[in-house]
Amino acid sequence: MDRIVITGGAPLNGTIPIFGAKNSALKLQAASLLSAEPLMLENMPDLADTRFMAQLLKTLGVEITWIKETHTLRMHAAEIVSTIAPYDQVRKMRASFNVLGPLLARAGHATVSLPGGCAIGARPVDLHLKAFEAMGADIVIEEGYVKAAALRGLKGAEIEFPFPSVGATEHAMLAAVLANGDTVLKNAAREPEIADLADCLNAMGAKVEGAGTSTINIKGVAKLSGRETRRRC
Repeated sequence: MDRIVITGGAPLNGTIPIFGAKNSALKLQAASLLSAEPLMLENMPDLADTRFMAQLLKTLGVEITWIKETHTLRMHAAEIVSTIAPYDQVRKMRASFNVLGPLLARAGHATVSLPGGCAIGARPVDLHLKAFEAMGADIVIEEGYVKAAALRGLKGAEIEFPFPSVGATEHAMLAAVLANGDTVLKNAAREPEIADLADCLNAMGAKVEGAGTSTINIKGVAKLSGRETRRRC
C-alpha cells in the first residue's frame, strides 16, 4: 500500500470497546506463577501474545481458563509441575522470559531459554540477570538457556539500574515480592505498566511501594494471596 486517502466531512459516531493493554497483561500473567491461589484478569486482551503466554504457563503447570464472554482469564498455579521454559515457546515472544523470576522466587530454580522472536532488534537481558544475582541467585548460561538457582530463597537487595529498563524493573519486582527481606530498586522505570503490576501484586498480598517513581521499595513476604484475586487489565 503506497498511501491512504481519507475524505472528511462526515460526522463520526459509535462505541468501541477498549481492552486491556498487552504490555500490562503479559506481566500480570507471569505473576500468576507466584501464588498457589487463582488469579483472574478481567478485560483481558485476546491476542496472539497473550495466548502464547497462556500456553507457556500451562506447560509450567498453570490451569488456564478463558471466559470469552466476559473477556476474563483465570489462572491457577496450584502446583509448579515444570521449571523449564523451552526455546520453542519462549522464542515466540520476548515477554515469555519473564517467567524466570517468578519460578526462581517460588520454586528456587528455573531453566529458561534466552528470548527470541523480537522483531525490533536485540534487547539483552543482562540487567534482569544482574538483579537476580544481587538477590543471591546463581546464574549460568549454557547452550542458549539461563539456568538460575536460589535453593535457600532469594534475599532482599539494593539494586540500581544503569538506566531505566521497563523489562528489568518488572522482572525484578516479580522476583523480589517473595524474597527474604527488603529490596530497593533505584533508577527504576516509571511507565504505567509498572504501577499496574505493583497494584496486582499488592492485591495478591505483596508489599510494593513507589511504583511509578524512580525508587521502588519491596518488602518480601512468605507467600502471596490466600484468596482468589481479581484484577482488571
